[in-house]
Amino acid sequence: MLELKSVSKRFGQAEYAVHDVSLKLGTGVVGLIGHNGAGKTTLMQMIATLMRPTSGEIVFQGVDIVKFPDAMRSRLGYLPQDFGVYPNLSGVELMQYFAGLKGVRNPKRINELLELVNLTEHAHRSAAAYSGGMRRRLGIAQALLNDPDILIVDEPTAGLDPEERVRFRNLLADLGREKLVLMSTHIVSDVESVANELAIMRKGCVIAHATPEAMITAAYGKIWSAVLSEAELQDLKTRTQILHVQKQADGYLVRIAHSVQPCSQARLHLPGLEDALMAQRYAVQEEA
Repeated sequence: MLELKSVSKRFGQAEYAVHDVSLKLGTGVVGLIGHNGAGKTTLMQMIATLMRPTSGEIVFQGVDIVKFPDAMRSRLGYLPQDFGVYPNLSGVELMQYFAGLKGVRNPKRINELLELVNLTEHAHRSAAAYSGGMRRRLGIAQALLNDPDILIVDEPTAGLDPEERVRFRNLLADLGREKLVLMSTHIVSDVESVANELAIMRKGCVIAHATPEAMITAAYGKIWSAVLSEAELQDLKTRTQILHVQKQADGYLVRIAHSVQPCSQARLHLPGLEDALMAQRYAVQEEA
């Protein structure tokens, strides 16, 4: 459905914000993971045709959308990281406005989507008075108005309470059965239960692209735990990647990412997804 071929973006003479990214993506939920500044938003904006790459191709259903952006725009739903609202419009009026822009003429579609994101009873309130979570839900509703083939959501759970976050993740999982959902976040729990694939970004590059299960499997034998003294912990910090430290009565319980046993006290620890992602990042740092 979507293929990126050696896509790069550079602003002036500065370092590359995105560098030589190649990906092939089909239907499902793809989690784009990376720290702030890793290049996630820049990459998503290029896919959404809001920004042109410096080099490379982005192909959607056989069409180069860098050259022919309208081929993507009519089939795209996009929720930016900062979704603003017009202060004089209610939630339903804002949806009507976006529906007009997208050529959606069926008023029932607006009602269906407001119900889907649990905003029906708030539809006639001023959108400017919505909480942050309500604005995010309104944002995903407008992104779905044209029944897109590709849905791009940038940090979608920012500002959501735990219950709303679970509801939102379930919605994305449902949409991913028939569409490509590209979701950026630096919160691992947001994608752990819903993503079919993960693409890990660091300094503008995709350093790994695999299923969550494959990433966890690759981390076996690289995650360790140990109980250490203060001095032992400080020594270990200088030569390994410390993932977690917990103070307890007999010292510090430490979880470590390292390719070999980092100290005599260390024992292998069964990795979770967050451990696996940290191990992947540490492996890249070691190679560098």
